[in-house]
Amino acid sequence: MVLKDQINDDLKAALLSGNRFAGEVLRGLKATILDEEISQKKRDEGLDDETIEQLVAREIKKRNESAVIYDNANRPELAESERAEAKVLGAYLPEQLSEEKIKEVIIRVIGELNASSPSAVGLPVLTISQAGQVIGAVKKELGNSADGATIAKLVKDALN
Repeated sequence: MVLKDQINDDLKAALLSGNRFAGEVLRGLKATILDEEISQKKRDEGLDDETIEQLVAREIKKRNESAVIYDNANRPELAESERAEAKVLGAYLPEQLSEEKIKEVIIRVIGELNASSPSAVGLPVLTISQAGQVIGAVKKELGNSADGATIAKLVKDALN
């Protein structure tokens, strides 16, 4: 619940300081959190910090995807706005790990799960479910400190 309180405090501070942009972004995040609390029937006790971090990560991913779409549609002003919103939301996620740190965890998890991809013809023998197990284990260990798409890409690179 500490993260939710921090978001509420930051929303109040943004509105009092006249930062309407950050206020609107945080208001939207607060609504997303409330919506998730209601859907999980946890309105009274609230969501834990990890769940809120997952919601923030999901919102950032939406903003980044929208920015790419706006860039492709030659609308840089809208893409810039989406990226600015993602930056405001990014303050509520733990620091993102570097690819090198993620690779270290991936290699260790592959060793622990005995997932290897030996191949006589250069094609990986690794099944999709084995790759999924490695990705799932790495995501579980790293939590919100690494992007899921980055983890998936690095796992596939490591297994090939």
